[in-house]
Amino acid sequence: MDTEKKLEYFPFNSTINPSFWHKLTEIKLDVDKLKENSRPIWGYYSNLKLNNFNTCLFEVDSTSFNTEYSNSNVYLPAPGILLNKNTIEQFKDCDKNLLVQIEGKKLWEAIKNGAVLDNPLLLNSFLLLSFADLKKYHYYYWFCYLAPTKLEVKLLKATPAQELLSTKLMTDLIYNYKILDVKEKQFFLLKQDGNVLQTLPLGSIKDVTSTNFSDYYFAFSDPSKSEEYPGWPIRNYIALLLYHCPFLQGNTINLFAFRICRHNGTTTCSRSYIFTAILPRVNLEELMKCETTWVGWEKNERGNFGPRFSNMKKSMDPHCLAGTAVDLNLKLIKWQLLPNINLEKIKFSKCLLLGSGTLGCSVARNLLAWGVRTITFVDNALVSFSNPVRQSLFTYDNCVENKLKVNAAVENLQKIFPGVHTKGYDFTIPMPGHPIGEAFLEQTKTNVETLTDLISSHDIIFLLMDSRESRWLPTLLGIINKKIVINAALGFDTYLVMRYGMRCTDSPHEAANCSVEGLKAIPGSKLGCYFCNDVTAPGNSLAKRTLDQQCTVTRPGVSAVASALAVELAISILQHPHQALASAFYKVNNQELGEDCGPEESMLGIIPHSIRGFLSNYNHVLPATEKFKQCVACSDIVIAEYETSGFDFLLKVFNSCKYLEELTGLSDIHNEIGNLEVWDLEEMSESD
Repeated sequence: MDTEKKLEYFPFNSTINPSFWHKLTEIKLDVDKLKENSRPIWGYYSNLKLNNFNTCLFEVDSTSFNTEYSNSNVYLPAPGILLNKNTIEQFKDCDKNLLVQIEGKKLWEAIKNGAVLDNPLLLNSFLLLSFADLKKYHYYYWFCYLAPTKLEVKLLKATPAQELLSTKLMTDLIYNYKILDVKEKQFFLLKQDGNVLQTLPLGSIKDVTSTNFSDYYFAFSDPSKSEEYPGWPIRNYIALLLYHCPFLQGNTINLFAFRICRHNGTTTCSRSYIFTAILPRVNLEELMKCETTWVGWEKNERGNFGPRFSNMKKSMDPHCLAGTAVDLNLKLIKWQLLPNINLEKIKFSKCLLLGSGTLGCSVARNLLAWGVRTITFVDNALVSFSNPVRQSLFTYDNCVENKLKVNAAVENLQKIFPGVHTKGYDFTIPMPGHPIGEAFLEQTKTNVETLTDLISSHDIIFLLMDSRESRWLPTLLGIINKKIVINAALGFDTYLVMRYGMRCTDSPHEAANCSVEGLKAIPGSKLGCYFCNDVTAPGNSLAKRTLDQQCTVTRPGVSAVASALAVELAISILQHPHQALASAFYKVNNQELGEDCGPEESMLGIIPHSIRGFLSNYNHVLPATEKFKQCVACSDIVIAEYETSGFDFLLKVFNSCKYLEELTGLSDIHNEIGNLEVWDLEEMSESD
């Protein structure tokens, strides 16, 4: 874009994380009290395209008060001064121009004595003036991003960097940028020497001369997304160049607006622009003596020069504080490790926990840790005296009070985190092979309707019960309603965690071609359920069993391991672009699953079909199996029968599990096996 106009700059747009006000309140009450100390803080901005809004966000949060800045691959730190006034009158009446001139002169002195060459962060110095009304939790604030005025730069043209630099140079540039120390990333030099583009720290400006300056690009991390305007940080950079390289006055230079973006997991600097500009001729010493040299006060939401206001009354409620703390912990993961993770999808996913025992309690706690806000419990038991030591949501008092597990789980979960939306349902899930008498018919109908409504209104269904047959109806309903279903089952020192396939009647996502030797994949639409490996229908597993046989007897750590894996598997599914339709890879030789699973990994790693763990040798395997066409829970014939006959079909199953075997043809398989045994005996008899 060729132009002949004054270079203009895209200003910062301040944003304050609520945690900043929480920390400021704590410091004001416990440390500063009635003192008006100037306190150093950190602000953060980014040259990475984080959203589609054409703004240069500048953020402060609770970490802004740390002695050292938070080192992040995404956000760049800026040093600032916080001046918090004791009264609203002091906030309004203080001389704003005097404040900015004082801080501006400090910055100019740092430019003159070379301090900014050793610490380029200083070029992004800012001021934050505030007043905290701690009775009402009202906060008034005004940001000032220091910059000298009257330095009019003429813009000649703005050119995409990739038009002037080869692909190799652009690739080398992003690599060299990544290995720069964070304090060197904001302002640096690029020197082109043939096919090499050197990345040099700002201190190398002393090597720039009147004869070689055209070999340099004066680079800075640019938060602007505009093709016409660079971001605010370039203003102080220009002042530094004019002072340390006075021969640049009146000459044409290339300002390299370094911008990064991510595409398909790859970081590039293809958004970068080169602004070719003519620097002004100016008497810097005379300019800096002016009482209006420094500017930078931010405009408010109405576009006027004036302060902004935050009403934090609601979020200062202890319940809201807990929510902010939970969110902050997860945002640290996003900021430092996984910038593309969708925390909102996790937060607003509704989770249904069928079973409130050892697994249910642990799953609920892990879901809280991931920020899930809606957790619903289903169970029909009371808290017994053996429960609290193994089931983390129950206490001794719950046993004495003879509380229902679902009620105790709900109450104690809210004590742990008041921001959770949780509810408990006390009813028995109807099961195959558990006949329904006339007296219980209406109650069974109600239970089926309740379970159907719960599954249809939740996003993730966890099967955490202690019997095989109790999982049948939720399996069927979860498949029909196309929900994410996670199953967990325990043995003495073993466990199984698995996800179900997603029923897909339209264009299912097929497995990507697996180029990794030794690995195969099954599309998510073809993955089996808990019952797909069985050739018998679930029956009454508790009949004629003694007390010890009716309890799940396991090593204490097994449930914690299995529940953690169940939650992590569910979260990984949420972060995959195909979610439950994601293909499952499995190994067919010594190739280890997880070394390279190509395009089917989520940002959190692989998504196996099932995880079978063995605590005896601290090992696990990751098998994957396809749907069984005669499965008693997820086969097309079972689903069709349910959709046709509804409760009448279910009643037949409840009264006799053999009905499922006949419906799916499993009984024919049994007969064939029996005939083969008879023939084998006859052959043995004849041979005798």
